[in-house]
Amino acid sequence: MTKLIDSFDARFLRSVAALVTVSLAVALLSAAPAFSAPMRCSGEEKTCVAACKKSLDRSSISTCVTNCGIRQSACMKSGCWDSGPQRYCGLLKQ
Repeated sequence: MTKLIDSFDARFLRSVAALVTVSLAVALLSAAPAFSAPMRCSGEEKTCVAACKKSLDRSSISTCVTNCGIRQSACMKSGCWDSGPQRYCGLLKQ
């Protein structure tokens, strides 16, 4: 009698493990990859202006914002944003 119960428990555990494995595989295969929005020159300008506004030196904010506009203009022509220490290309010219 105990062999029958042990056999039933083992089959039950194997079927539960198989069900969990199949469920996990289906969930992983059906998950759509998350794509990020393409980067745009206008988005980089907004980020630049926001960084300028966080400056503690209030007298330099207008110069900083002007530089953001110059960088925006260059980005619209080239598709590359040049922040000084870093330059990256492939941005949408919008």
